[in-house]
Amino acid sequence: MNESAASPIFFRLATVATVLALCVVVLGAYVRLSDAGLGCPDWPGCYGHLGVPESGQEVAAANTAYPERPVEAGKAWKEMIHRYLAGTLGLLILALAIVAWRHRRAPGQPVWLPTLLVGLVGFQALLGMWTVTLLLKPVVVMGHLLGGLTTLALLWWLALRRIGAPSLSGAGQSPDAGRSLLPWAILGLLVLVSQLALGGWTSANYAALACPDFPTCQGAWWPPTDFGEAFILWRGLGIDYEGGVLDHPARVTIHLMHRLGAVVTFLYLGWLGIRAIRARAGRALTVAGTALLLVLLVQVSLGIGNVLLVLPLPVAVAHNGVGALLLLALVTVLHYLSPPRHRD
Repeated sequence: MNESAASPIFFRLATVATVLALCVVVLGAYVRLSDAGLGCPDWPGCYGHLGVPESGQEVAAANTAYPERPVEAGKAWKEMIHRYLAGTLGLLILALAIVAWRHRRAPGQPVWLPTLLVGLVGFQALLGMWTVTLLLKPVVVMGHLLGGLTTLALLWWLALRRIGAPSLSGAGQSPDAGRSLLPWAILGLLVLVSQLALGGWTSANYAALACPDFPTCQGAWWPPTDFGEAFILWRGLGIDYEGGVLDHPARVTIHLMHRLGAVVTFLYLGWLGIRAIRARAGRALTVAGTALLLVLLVQVSLGIGNVLLVLPLPVAVAHNGVGALLLLALVTVLHYLSPPRHRD
């Protein structure tokens, strides 16, 4: 049953924006993993153009202006398509906020969250600019990833508002069992976000192949590490981070921490998914818990595949995309556990 009298257009926009945000996150991963993050050395254009320089004169002028970054059309188009889609998403979110304010007096109409999203997408644009101008600085790349995932999760939360939550007081159902899971699901969100941040840090520091074997690393359970260098967030300006700047022990450290985080995340979210299924708190929560478990298994399989298959681009991009789906599955569980007042 629809619990909200808010504008149907608002929820349609939220759903479309969620799909587009997922596409932007996956395409961003593809751009980063195919080493196209600096395909355009300036922002928001590309070598001073709204598109990619094509004519011989335009390419020659671009190469003169940016001799350290000669035009590579394939990489440049990947970056620009990502920017076009991100810009479209920004316009959709602005439209979402406008519709929300126009219908702000309607019962159940979210207003402040769409407004917050406008600010968030603006900050995301700044992070996108800094990703280029600061030469792929890892803390900026990781922040840009987390900002995109946060945007995706909040849009999905708004889209879920139209569905509403089924009653937890039907025959054979235990509302208290469902409600008692809420703080554990919130903790699960913190665990997952921490692991996603570790994944972003691993990718931004080119540490995904620091351990080429599994389940050991460099043939050992605990090879030489360097925690002092591995997690320095700021190393100053003017450093080109393309290809990474860390030595091997530091990259191994990051990779190992991501693996350990994956174990913790797998065990915790696996337990949470089973609890959601067994809570007898409604079919919707059971389906959401099942989806959480299935996506979790796929994500772990892709992570192992990245190591054993030496980071093939399709598998690496899928690992990022399924990570985003795992976040959406957990947000869905949270939606069905939250009292109505927490969903407004």
